Amino acid sequence: MNYWLVKSEPAAYSWEQLSTDKKTSWTGVRNYAARVHLRNMKKDDEVLFYHSNEGMEIVGIAKVVKESYPDTTTDDERWVTVDIKPYKKLKNPVSLTEIKADKRLANMALVRIGRLSVQPVTEKEWKVIMEMAGEK
Repeated sequence: MNYWLVKSEPAAYSWEQLSTDKKTSWTGVRNYAARVHLRNMKKDDEVLFYHSNEGMEIVGIAKVVKESYPDTTTDDERWVTVDIKPYKKLKNPVSLTEIKADKRLANMALVRIGRLSVQPVTEKEWKVIMEMAGEK
């Protein structure tokens, strides 16, 4: 299994909205690096859901339920989407400030490449985030 992080501004699409919807297509990504990551996502991979701009914290875990397919929000077939569903709301959201303060996460893409909307998370980083969130 691989681990990922997706970002969304809560005003545009929040964890609460994903929880209400039960599933969503992660459409509208127009960054080349993020597109590569979407293409590499596999069914059942786990995804950290990060609220950007407002809150600036990881708030939940989603799972990939459908691997990459053409993004219906564009006519350009090179852009793709995946479907994700909510898996678990974190007991304790993990803020960007906390992440940046933890030396174990200094190389995390969220710290190094802040604007990337879809990014990989290593197993080591995942475990640290879970520890910080009070998850097993």
